[in-house]
Amino acid sequence: MTAIDIRPLAQADRAFWAPLWQAYLAFYKADIADEVTDITWRRLLDPGEPMAGALAWRGNDAVGLVHRIRHRSSWTIGDYCYLQDLFVAPEARAAGVGRRLIEHVYEAAAAEGCSRVHWLTHETNADAMKLYDRIADRSGFVQYRKLLGS
Repeated sequence: MTAIDIRPLAQADRAFWAPLWQAYLAFYKADIADEVTDITWRRLLDPGEPMAGALAWRGNDAVGLVHRIRHRSSWTIGDYCYLQDLFVAPEARAAGVGRRLIEHVYEAAAAEGCSRVHWLTHETNADAMKLYDRIADRSGFVQYRKLLGS
């Protein structure tokens, strides 16, 4: 098996990122407007934004993506890091790619002085939760939300 390399997103990566992003959205049955995808891509690359992303590479093939958002907390001095999106291509699953992407976020968040990394997953995402239960702690919190528009 070829080694996995995790690299921050670069402008030239859009053609590799886009199919993984679309597959991730399909996995969650989400329909995101092209305009939102374009803005998300620009934010992920803008050093002035609190967002960043990385791709997992196996040779010349991008096989996974991760996005993170740094944000303030009223509970700590250090920011929190929200791991918003994580996706591994089906052909690369169960090979440690998801773990490597999460560990990349842990390292980046620590380097930025964050005090916590947190994320959500759907309750039906049992395969991913097996990994998450090994590398993080469940908070016990339940998410509530109210959609307000765009």
